[in-house]
Amino acid sequence: MTDLVALTAANATRWTKAKLTRNFSGTAKRLVAPTAKGRYQTVSARTGVPWFFIAVAHEREASQNWNTQLGQGDPLGSVSVHVPKGKGPFKAWEDGAFDALVSCAPFAARNRDWSIGGTLTMLEQYNGLGYAARGKPSPYIWSGTDQYVSGKYVRDGVFDPSVVDQQLGCAGLLAAMMQLDPTITFTGAKITPAGTAPSPAPKPPPGTPSIHAPAKGSLGAFFVDLFRSLFGRT
Repeated sequence: MTDLVALTAANATRWTKAKLTRNFSGTAKRLVAPTAKGRYQTVSARTGVPWFFIAVAHEREASQNWNTQLGQGDPLGSVSVHVPKGKGPFKAWEDGAFDALVSCAPFAARNRDWSIGGTLTMLEQYNGLGYAARGKPSPYIWSGTDQYVSGKYVRDGVFDPSVVDQQLGCAGLLAAMMQLDPTITFTGAKITPAGTAPSPAPKPPPGTPSIHAPAKGSLGAFFVDLFRSLFGRT
């Protein structure tokens, strides 16, 4: 059985080291476009799953096709034949997405770790842990970055080490989306893009008024000013 704690730590470390090797910008723009983002946010509000997680899963499973089920990319209006099987039909994409996140393993709606490591590991679980079992980075996550070279499950249970995944991976998609949409954060900690100066630290609050430094406009301040004017002290 795969150690999910170790996988989460490994994915977090890979994230800090990863460099993009393909162009993600065009796809990222589609995923953060206002109309698309609004639909993802609708599902997010119903499930508690971050909208950007839903967006990258939608891209990987169905190239952002709104007429498919989020769970496996099968047609929205038919009963699914790929895992998860027997799902649908659904009248709206949002209904299929809700079902995939709430009713299908690994049940993203139950997740509480939305750090970058937790987010990437939850995405990896949706695709399967076969790569982690082999000690290899999953192309579902890392394709299009220098963390992935080759190797792909070409069908269930069949791994070909020479095949290179041509789809863009979730990690690179998230990184490119963050460049376009600063609201994308992980557990409240915004990641500053490379080359961007961090926000200045807030100024500390003023000291507590005292007899030597009374609050401006107070009676104490009046007497201090009077004393200084009479005796010439500063």
